[in-house]
Amino acid sequence: MMSDTIISGENEALNEMGSRARKAASALAALDTRIKNQVLLSAADLLVSHTEEILAANAVDWKYGAAHQMPEGLLDRLTLTAERIEQMAEGLRTVAALDDPIGSVGPLTKRPNGLLIGRMSVPLGVIGVIYEARPNVTSDVFSLCFKTGNAVILKGGSDAIHSNIAVTAVLKEALRANGVTEDAVQLIEDTSRETTRAFMHLDRYVDLMIPRGGAGLIRTVTKESTIPVIETGTGNCHVYVDSPADIMMAVDIIENAKTQRIGVCNAEESLVVHRDMVSTLLPELELRLKEKHVELRADAAAAEHLTSSVPATEEDWGAEYLDYILSVKTVSNIDEAIAHINRYNTGHSECIVTSNYAHAQQFLREVDAAAVYVNASTRFTDGFEFGFGAEIGISTQKLHARGPMGLEALTTYKYIIYGQGQIRS
Repeated sequence: MMSDTIISGENEALNEMGSRARKAASALAALDTRIKNQVLLSAADLLVSHTEEILAANAVDWKYGAAHQMPEGLLDRLTLTAERIEQMAEGLRTVAALDDPIGSVGPLTKRPNGLLIGRMSVPLGVIGVIYEARPNVTSDVFSLCFKTGNAVILKGGSDAIHSNIAVTAVLKEALRANGVTEDAVQLIEDTSRETTRAFMHLDRYVDLMIPRGGAGLIRTVTKESTIPVIETGTGNCHVYVDSPADIMMAVDIIENAKTQRIGVCNAEESLVVHRDMVSTLLPELELRLKEKHVELRADAAAAEHLTSSVPATEEDWGAEYLDYILSVKTVSNIDEAIAHINRYNTGHSECIVTSNYAHAQQFLREVDAAAVYVNASTRFTDGFEFGFGAEIGISTQKLHARGPMGLEALTTYKYIIYGQGQIRS
């Protein structure tokens, strides 16, 4: 429901920001695809050419985070390097190369009265994004919103404010250079909780709110926002090693899913093992994970085959560690594995390692998650890896988008009707 009163007082600036975003959205909805792509390509080049300035800003944020004991996983998310900035730029270029969904019309249906009825893809309008410690989100979100004709208001956390300001300045430079309103992207630089709360009530102007961050942030936005919210992933992601399965394939997948980047939502947090595989898998896996200093929190049956582990508690089965910790659960069959996963997962990404085709199909059908894998790491749940160029988030809900959210997830539609003078009797 739309708020009856305009936000006032110290957050009155948000109303002005919202008003400008609404005007920008009207202009962006009519923007030619060629201009959109020019802006995105310019932004990519400018990101790379401004690498030094962006890294300097990021260093300020990183030093602050390290001094305040930011967890290693979050520091990893916060950290920018020349390579990561190039990846951000490549994401912009990839989005520019994708088809523009705006204005596309689905099949027209001819009614008995001669009316032709179809659906046209249109922008959502103004999108708000609240996120933590992820400066790459700034450019990713902009690219997808801009390509789909949506204006975006960004609210990053204090942990990445200097980085976000630097990246946003580059995006605005690209907009200016191509004669497009800078209000296509706006960053709220006030990082106070009061401003964040006020932003969540800016439903007079914002059509959709997307939180990206930890469980606490997502829970707060979902509870407090008067704007429709799409929940994006906390990830208690599982790998289930079935019987039979290729042991070394399983070890490779688990190591990658757990340790390639620990601070991301598609990292594995939980291992489920068929009891027939425990004695062969766990000794090999423990040797591999010891190199990465991963702590194993195991049930009694698994602990018997490990030289070093911590007894798992009920809380471990549902934990998103974002750390070098992995829970280990043994099961008697695939039905028990699926039941365990569906009870404790967060609807993000789940994997089965198996040589049994029937079991693979059962896992794909019955596991309730946005992305379900057979014999591949959960780390692939990502907009860039899925060919979307970037992602605005990974939705763990079912309406209206699920999984990595690319261009289509940021559109809605309207019905278009062609007539020849028909009137209803």
